[in-house]
Amino acid sequence: MTPDPGPSTADRSSAEASDGTDAAGEGLPFVSVVIPVYNDPAGIEATLDSLRRQTATTDRYEVIVVDNGSTDGTRDVVREYLGDEAFDGIRLFVEDDVRGSYAARNAGISAATGSVIAFVDADMVVDPGWVEAVAREMAVTGADYLACDVRLFTTGDEGTVAEYNRLNDLHVERFIEELSFAPTCCLVVTRALIEGVGGFDARLQSSGDLEFGNRVAASGRDLRYAPDVVMYHPTRTTLGALLRKSRRVGRGKTQLRRYYPERYGSPILAALNPAAFLPPRPSFMRRSVRDWAELPARRKLAFLVVAYVTSLAKAYGQLLELASPTDTDAEGPGRP
Repeated sequence: MTPDPGPSTADRSSAEASDGTDAAGEGLPFVSVVIPVYNDPAGIEATLDSLRRQTATTDRYEVIVVDNGSTDGTRDVVREYLGDEAFDGIRLFVEDDVRGSYAARNAGISAATGSVIAFVDADMVVDPGWVEAVAREMAVTGADYLACDVRLFTTGDEGTVAEYNRLNDLHVERFIEELSFAPTCCLVVTRALIEGVGGFDARLQSSGDLEFGNRVAASGRDLRYAPDVVMYHPTRTTLGALLRKSRRVGRGKTQLRRYYPERYGSPILAALNPAAFLPPRPSFMRRSVRDWAELPARRKLAFLVVAYVTSLAKAYGQLLELASPTDTDAEGPGRP
């Protein structure tokens, strides 16, 4: 992990970061916001703009951007914020030894000074009171692992793919209750938790959030969901974008089973399971798509087609990873 040249925040020890108070004198934790990014200048600009406008003062939170080897103007966009005196809690690091968002997040954890670490995806936006809401929720509940709510939005006209993505994706509460994990795009943890169970498995290209959440749950810690702490994620608006994500998720599932077969089963049996190539059942659609019952028949049919195509892309990703395993030269989860 190599710091990018540019202004950095004032030096803070972990102890100092943990014991500060907000302007009202209430003891709230210092929050480190970690954002991995790769080739997304527009997305990181939107995210940083929303974090720059927080009601929390800049001595109560920091923003750590970790570029994962971008080849476009992404770093230049971030550097423009480094010179903003009104937003002096931002730092830029580069993690290009290991390609993958979990390696970038681990690098951000290592650089963070706060007792609370909040992860945000580049392209997401948050309300001005989000940092304060995160700090207050962690302080009031004593949570070690917290999932924020995520609302998907589409800029401009919403086509079939975008509507399907908005209604189908990021059921955070269900993920917490039934699968024991939160997507990293809306995850908040304590430094103490990371020190106890380790960081993310950087070998995984996808499903690292699932493995991490399951590891936390197995340690006996509670996984909390905060419906009132809201974040916003843009929808994927093209079928190609959905297919690329599904293929990546499929590869991640095979990687997960390769490294943790005792927990997730055989990668070979899963990849060759005929059920992975069948159309989704109506019961699955009712469970996965919000407001399914209220949709007109023609829209339901269109969503069924999109769901089937994306499930085939996921199955293809599993087979692809089985035939040609990804080697990131990364190690398993450790304690940063």
